[in-house]
Amino acid sequence: MAADLHCHTKLSDGSVGIEDLIVIAQKSGIDTIAITDHDCLAGTVRGQVIGKRYGVTVIPGVELSAFDNEAGKKVHILCYLADTPDRLEGLCKRTSVARKRAGQIMMLKVASRFPISTDFIINHASGSTNLYKQHIMHALMDAGYTNEVFGGLYDALFSPESETNVLAPTKYPDIKEVIDEVHGAGGIAVLAHPAFFDNFDEIENYIEMGLDGIEVWHPTVSELEIEMLTEICKKHKILMTGGSDFHGIYGSSTVTLGTCTTPDEHLDKLMGYKAKKKRAQRKAEKEAAALAAAQE
Repeated sequence: MAADLHCHTKLSDGSVGIEDLIVIAQKSGIDTIAITDHDCLAGTVRGQVIGKRYGVTVIPGVELSAFDNEAGKKVHILCYLADTPDRLEGLCKRTSVARKRAGQIMMLKVASRFPISTDFIINHASGSTNLYKQHIMHALMDAGYTNEVFGGLYDALFSPESETNVLAPTKYPDIKEVIDEVHGAGGIAVLAHPAFFDNFDEIENYIEMGLDGIEVWHPTVSELEIEMLTEICKKHKILMTGGSDFHGIYGSSTVTLGTCTTPDEHLDKLMGYKAKKKRAQRKAEKEAAALAAAQE
């Protein structure tokens, strides 16, 4: 059973809608997916309802943006199976507001540099909960200034090293806060694509913070890195997941749904993780109570 546990839709920075994503999964022989839009839980219930119609299991998820202030790096945490996802709404809203503010600044800069209107750019973000760089680039594609989302023009506008960039700073919550919020909502915290932001050196710190797992299989991870991450997960007895990080045409490279998946064994561990954790907690409480009684 193929399970792609990292997929994006139009609700964030993906190019396809929820139903289209699920149809692609069904036709690709993928039985299980997780919709993990950036800082957005809006597609969870709808995804599960539509998934049942097409025989595709949709696991509730969200990809939360964070920042490691000590390391000075961005970090993304995938949250799965939250018992009370509404408890994450405050965190998502704060990040969404910050991202929206930055998006508007970038949009205004681009609209002043190219003969396109802000309305034209906003129309390309229709259906999304925010304005992303991909939407700005799509507008520039339609205006004839480039034939690709990612490429020379993208680098000129959005690379920190570019002297002509239009970037605006976005403040993200601290990584420890995000992991704590995931657990507060009864969710499972998994480190997304550690190679993408080069989070390898910080993994041990995140495990100490309570990280439940690592996205081992991802298009940006090499075979050598997969071996290294597997060893870390086995050593600390934490979960291993995999996903394509599917964005449709808004992806930074050509990636089809199911390019990377979570093996059945590890999907089963994810699905049974919270129940196992509760059993271990109850056992520890009983042992502690028995020890206290014996000492009286």
